[in-house]
Amino acid sequence: MPQNPLFILLLSTFVVEAGFLLLENDPSFAQSMAWKVGFFAFIPLGLSLLVWLQFRWGAAICVFYATIALAIDIATMVQTLSTDADAFAPIVASIISGLFYFCLILCGWQSFSALDQGLMPPKFRPPSPPSLS
Repeated sequence: MPQNPLFILLLSTFVVEAGFLLLENDPSFAQSMAWKVGFFAFIPLGLSLLVWLQFRWGAAICVFYATIALAIDIATMVQTLSTDADAFAPIVASIISGLFYFCLILCGWQSFSALDQGLMPPKFRPPSPPSLS
């Protein structure tokens, strides 16, 4: 599969993003923390699994979800920079999360465009030469 380096980058940024998500909150696993981990970590991981399994609709949903999440990350970075000048950890977490969602967009788009190539009609065969008899 030609997407292996992209998937390795996607999984590595997923691990870093999940680590930042767990470090950002208290050690106690509250209900809000379970919601955050599920929404920000396991849904994108599930979507990338659907892309890896080459589901066409999974690739489209992956691109839509990651585009919205990337826009939210950019908005979070702008808001954090404009309100608090000493917020290094949230900025780094947003940058890594943005990288994760950007890789998810690339992965989904590459899979979505590669699936079209298998659906091409067969090539036209030239006519047979006339028989000699």
